[in-house]
This record gives sequence, structure tokens and C-alpha cells, in this order.
Amino acid sequence: MASQKFDTEEFRNQLETAHKFPALYMFKFIVLEEKKEEVKALFPLNEVSFKPSSKGKYMSVTASVMAHSSEYVIDIYKKAHEIEGIIAL
Repeated sequence: MASQKFDTEEFRNQLETAHKFPALYMFKFIVLEEKKEEVKALFPLNEVSFKPSSKGKYMSVTASVMAHSSEYVIDIYKKAHEIEGIIAL
């Protein structure tokens, strides 16, 4: 959610433990259907896939990105959290 904060230092440590950068990183979000283009705009150079919910109100958004550092991943999540109602998976 837009108001939700996360501990960037802890998240950075988790990322660096789990990945050796540069690495392919998969971003997954759920948003209202009308917000999907805002999420797509976070990944202007990457292919983004969408899957609608059964009733079509929500959209699952997935983007696989070659991330050069943990800071890059964190920056994307910070920008994503500015989108109203977003859920990061």
C-alpha cells in the first residue's frame, strides 16, 4: 500500500543474501485494473505481463528485470509504493 513502509536495510540484506548481482529479479504486484499502466511505467525497457482477477477488478503484474544491484530493486519498490493501493508480492 502507498502508506506502507518497509525496512530498507533489512530488505537490502535479504536481497544481497539471496541474489548475486547483477541478477534476474522478478517483480510481482497486484493493483486495481486502472492502475496497471502506472506499474508498467516502472519498467519502460522490460516486458511486463498482466493477468486479470476472476472478476476483472484487479490485475496481477509481473516483470522480470536484470537488476544490477540491490539498491536498484529497492528503488523500484519505493516508486511502486507511491501507487495507490498497490500490493507487492
